[in-house]
Amino acid sequence: MAALWGRKMRTEGEGPDRELPAEVVAGQAIYNRATLAVYDVAVLGVSCRLLWRCPKADMLAGYDRNVGANHLELGVGTAYFLDRCRFPDPRPQVTLVDLNPTVLTGAARRISRYQPRMLQANVLEPLAVPAGAYDSVGMNFLLHCLPGDWEAKGMVFSNAATALRPGGRVFGSTILADGVRTTAPARALMRLYNSRGIFHNADDDLAGLRAELAGRFVDCRLIVRGCVALFEARTAPHASKTS
Repeated sequence: MAALWGRKMRTEGEGPDRELPAEVVAGQAIYNRATLAVYDVAVLGVSCRLLWRCPKADMLAGYDRNVGANHLELGVGTAYFLDRCRFPDPRPQVTLVDLNPTVLTGAARRISRYQPRMLQANVLEPLAVPAGAYDSVGMNFLLHCLPGDWEAKGMVFSNAATALRPGGRVFGSTILADGVRTTAPARALMRLYNSRGIFHNADDDLAGLRAELAGRFVDCRLIVRGCVALFEARTAPHASKTS
């Protein structure tokens, strides 16, 4: 996948180089200007606390523990956490990767003080980013929007492992349907979102997530809050990356 390495790695109008699977497109299509305008309040405020039962403060704490000076964000949302987290360097290098150009440009605008690089790409495919260059890779509320089983979704972790330097950190969160305690309202909303192609997590379980992390990283840590799994791990200090 070709890209220009610069402040903007792919212009908003170009998009990925080949036709994408319908399920991949559906998982990100809902995020337009209208939904992004209310996302922080409706999702990170109301849904996270009342339905998924994971306060956004727990996610922010994961950023504060793990984010590095050279950071790669996969599935950027509104950049709420990148806007608020404590980077270890006052002038971090941030690269944003998302399939949706509206999401990508909105997030970049929000953290424009960091002059982030942008790449419009499918995170389930190899990414045109420098291998072994990043201190951290974040993926918050990304995995439950991606189609496929854990083996298919594991490509995102492979991409993270390739991008990270030895000892680099991967972290994030995802909503699970199995292996965690879910409430009736949460299950109902998940069923609705899965039926509409917004979520693809009907078979996502805690054990599968743990296995995908353990197959590529060391020092894996999983914290469950409601039906959300918060995860963090690192690459081995001197081991070669898993493809």
